[in-house]
Amino acid sequence: MATFAYSALDRQKAKVSGVLDSGDRRSALAALRAQGLTPLSVTEQKGKPGKAAQSASFWTLTRGKATRMKPAEVLLFTSELADLIEAGMTLGAALNSLANQGAPADGICAVSADLRDRIMRGEAFSDAVNAHPKTFPPLYGNMLRAGEASGAMVEVLHRLAEHYERNQSMKSKIVSALTYPCVVLFIGLCAVIFAMVKIVPQFSDLFKSMGQELPFATRLLVGMSEGFIKYGLFYALGTAAAVALFLRWIRGGGRLAWDRFKLRMPLVRGLIASGAYASLAYTLQTLLANGVNVLNALRISEETCGNAVLGAELRKARERVTDGTSISGPLAQSGVFPRMMTDMMALGEQTGNLPAALGHIGKRYEAELDRNIKVFTTALEPLLILLVAVVVGFVAVAILSAVFSATSAMSH
Repeated sequence: MATFAYSALDRQKAKVSGVLDSGDRRSALAALRAQGLTPLSVTEQKGKPGKAAQSASFWTLTRGKATRMKPAEVLLFTSELADLIEAGMTLGAALNSLANQGAPADGICAVSADLRDRIMRGEAFSDAVNAHPKTFPPLYGNMLRAGEASGAMVEVLHRLAEHYERNQSMKSKIVSALTYPCVVLFIGLCAVIFAMVKIVPQFSDLFKSMGQELPFATRLLVGMSEGFIKYGLFYALGTAAAVALFLRWIRGGGRLAWDRFKLRMPLVRGLIASGAYASLAYTLQTLLANGVNVLNALRISEETCGNAVLGAELRKARERVTDGTSISGPLAQSGVFPRMMTDMMALGEQTGNLPAALGHIGKRYEAELDRNIKVFTTALEPLLILLVAVVVGFVAVAILSAVFSATSAMSH
């Protein structure tokens, strides 16, 4: 691979220069034209490029590689790419069209431009997307590889778009279910902090000026308020340190224990489990329906399932089976997956249509996710009301008991 220094005109007729790597000068010229540039000069560099050329090369690489796409952008990119190819455009032309739709710093434009350049240099599309692991998971590259082998690239892209759309829908349902309690708890926490810092100290000064012995509840409330005012910063730092240590523990060796706890946590386990089972079923269905072999499908599902407990069982199942044999048996023996799921997979294997069975499993657990969301929100509302009532009731009792105590002392 040679390095070429170029000078060219962009679409606004402004002169730009830089360096690019290409197999020969003709490929370098084609790559520049694909980027919408009009080449003025293209010269092969001998030896190590200079500092200015290195800076330009870094800008080019940053524009193409450092920017990543969010999952919603990957869905849009996949859908539009499938539509453009289906309309008769070549893969390179379709990627060039996507690369020129917005600003170069946009995720879709930057990644599309890099993919286009890699295609122009002769790389396979599946290999090109694997160069962006932060944007495209292993599932994406493997399905594209299967599509390249079968000549069904458009169908594969449409199925990938459907897969991303389903995953986005399930994630949005879970996020929307958790948003309400998080907002309520945050507002409640802010209200408690405000009361402890501003309101309770005023009553505390008033009660102390009366010179009367305060009831226990009032003394407890005043002590909590004074402690919060004096040591609130340390409480905040301690909480932040605890959260940081917890996240570090999860990233270290605690991920398996934390994911197992989530699958057993009351009220939340229904959301976590049904969402994980539906996502896993849809992922396996998408891979197997596009010709990916069983072992690779299990490996990719293990890497993308998002739950360490399920991933560990998928890894064990992959070790116990050979390519093309039953996978329902090892999954049933794990005791982690529900009986209904493994029975339907076994039925699909017996009929020779496992992808269809996995599709039914995904729909079944997606419907169960909807039911669990309704149960979660229905059960959480009274629990939040009870929590707020306990906090407000404690503050009210602490203040009113002091008032009544002072009133009775004055009457005597």
